[in-house]
Amino acid sequence: MLEAIGLSPAESRLYATLVENPRSSAAELAPLCGVSTLLAARTLAAFARRGLASRLPGRRARYVAVAPDIAIRPLLTRQEEELHRVRTAIHELTSSFHLASRYATHPAEQVEVVTGTDNIISRAYALQDSAQTMFRNIDKPPYVMRDHGDNVERERRMLRSGIDYRSVYDLESLAVPGKLRLVQDSMARGEKARVVADAAAKMWIADDAVALIPIRNGAYAIDAAFILHQSALLDALIALFEREWGRGFPLRATPASASASAVAEPDELTRELLSLLAGGLTDEAIARALGLGLRTVQRRIHAVMRDLNAITRFQAGLAARERGWI
Repeated sequence: MLEAIGLSPAESRLYATLVENPRSSAAELAPLCGVSTLLAARTLAAFARRGLASRLPGRRARYVAVAPDIAIRPLLTRQEEELHRVRTAIHELTSSFHLASRYATHPAEQVEVVTGTDNIISRAYALQDSAQTMFRNIDKPPYVMRDHGDNVERERRMLRSGIDYRSVYDLESLAVPGKLRLVQDSMARGEKARVVADAAAKMWIADDAVALIPIRNGAYAIDAAFILHQSALLDALIALFEREWGRGFPLRATPASASASAVAEPDELTRELLSLLAGGLTDEAIARALGLGLRTVQRRIHAVMRDLNAITRFQAGLAARERGWI
């Protein structure tokens, strides 16, 4: 709990236990904290020297915790000062890096090749964390990350901090179970999202400074990734993203009050209509396939789009697939 201000896990447990058990001795606190009596005694004595606890009068050493808001504030202040010094050092190092980069014209210094799944994931997270004002990505299978939870939480932190987060989703990515719901949740938090069929390439771009492109070997494996720094190559990649963004159609977030259970299960005819709709058939072709009149088909399509909160036929097909209707 208090490791962030410089206490070890054992010290954090001892202090918290002392707060809950005032006037305790080392022998009494040790079993509660899972440490030896000797370690507890040394730690309590250190607490007294550091202003975290006070020793009570008497032959047997007993302690009470100093009020946390009084005892911990100086430690927190020191940690904040340390963090400020680290941020200053990072800023100075970054300035030096960019100054030196002005003279780095060799192509090998503009492109890195990262290999290994763990290394790719680490660099991808670092790139995401480096974004200051804008983050753009094209989401397309296959995926190198085994668990998307860390990435989702990172995106939420970025959205909370006001970063302009834009995503282009390949149609295939939205077919992954649960993905559309995650996307709609992110959009409700501020993400801008569009969908395209057969996206040109999978990529992440932080600001206009650096990008990552996975390198795929075969249909399903990502073996390496390119890291592109400021260069004509990065400019071309940004232009490619903007082209894909321009040809995509916007998704819109599902209202918080809406849920899958709010829409009644479709009848068999509507399921067949949705399957044909998702397959890209025209209204005329759907009418012929179902043996219905054209106006009847169009009325049913409009009704199901309204029920699914879809603004396009394509989005209606995605929403129906997400609900398991087709």
